[in-house]
Amino acid sequence: MVERILQSVIQDYPKSVLLLGPRQVGKSTLCGELNPDFELNLADEEHFRQHLNDPGLIKRIINALPKPMANQNTVILIDEIQRIPSMLNTIQALIDANKNLKFLLTGSSARKLRSGKANLLPGRVFLEYLPPLVYWEIRDNFDLNKALTIGTLPEVYLQDYGPDILNSYVAVYLKEEIQAEAFTRDLASYSRFLNLAAELSGQYMNYAKVASDSEINKETIRRYMEILSDTLLIEIIPSYTDVDKKRRARQKEKFIFFDLGVRNFLLGRQTTSSFSREEFGHLFEQWFILQIIYFNKLYKLNWKISTYRDAMGVEVDLVIETQDECLAIEIKSSVKAQEKMFKGLNRFEQISNRQLRKYLVYQGEFEQDFDRLGRAVPYKTFLEKTLPALSERLSGDFGT
Repeated sequence: MVERILQSVIQDYPKSVLLLGPRQVGKSTLCGELNPDFELNLADEEHFRQHLNDPGLIKRIINALPKPMANQNTVILIDEIQRIPSMLNTIQALIDANKNLKFLLTGSSARKLRSGKANLLPGRVFLEYLPPLVYWEIRDNFDLNKALTIGTLPEVYLQDYGPDILNSYVAVYLKEEIQAEAFTRDLASYSRFLNLAAELSGQYMNYAKVASDSEINKETIRRYMEILSDTLLIEIIPSYTDVDKKRRARQKEKFIFFDLGVRNFLLGRQTTSSFSREEFGHLFEQWFILQIIYFNKLYKLNWKISTYRDAMGVEVDLVIETQDECLAIEIKSSVKAQEKMFKGLNRFEQISNRQLRKYLVYQGEFEQDFDRLGRAVPYKTFLEKTLPALSERLSGDFGT
């Protein structure tokens, strides 16, 4: 078993928790480790129908549970709560009536919660997001090629039969359940879009071009993208715009599939031999950016994470804005750092309105100072030392 960063956090919360994340990232496993007194999985069709047809059933079940000892909670786990959003109203009433009830609620679709006008229990639950396994959770067993190829969904990464699970995930979940949520019967166009979206992962989104290439209406593509975002299957990265007014920063956003294994299986690329050297470098860039995004979410740091590109050819892979600092980062899969790799960073420094710290993140072994050009940092060093150092809250025993 891999201990998740959120496990101790959720265990220590005095109130209920709503844990969101894509399917198969380990939400149920994490919550199950907290030894709930009662579990209900609404992904089970029989249980789903029972509770859908009898809204009062959950209240009667919970009221019949043994009363906890003094100063202890009765812990209730409900998986896939978005399938019956109205159940949250009953849960609120139960929480208000009994302060010793602690609910662990999981969900994989913010869209269904919103469309069901769900009561998200303001003031009564802590909201958390669980991604696939991140570097800090598996660094003692970390294999970069594996992470870039089959991704880091827990069962996929940790088990020998993982690729078989991933194949089923792509075939059943993405192409059936998400297609159903799209409220479209045009399976051919949705499947075509999904494959094209996987190909474009990590690139700037040009809706007009995608519409032309796929022969799908532009507004339909926008709706499909919203569905992927709402079902937590992509991460959207906005453009950095705090630059000299003479520069016209492109407003287009990037997106990255939440797990590279899912992206690769959509394209039928399941081994390292499936990728060119250039594409493998592109996967490394996406994986590293995802680690930053997930780090920011897991520790609730509220950093602004963006990317930059303008019509003059200036491009920066990643910009991280903390409360006190701004980092511009170029990401290279090379094992050797060279001065020419800092070219984009230094052109960006000339037009940015912020004081910058410039980093080249690469796959080499040594941290190197290139004077005014910036600092080259091995990606593991950046993730283990540089990143935590940006937050005082994470100083000291981070990652132990």
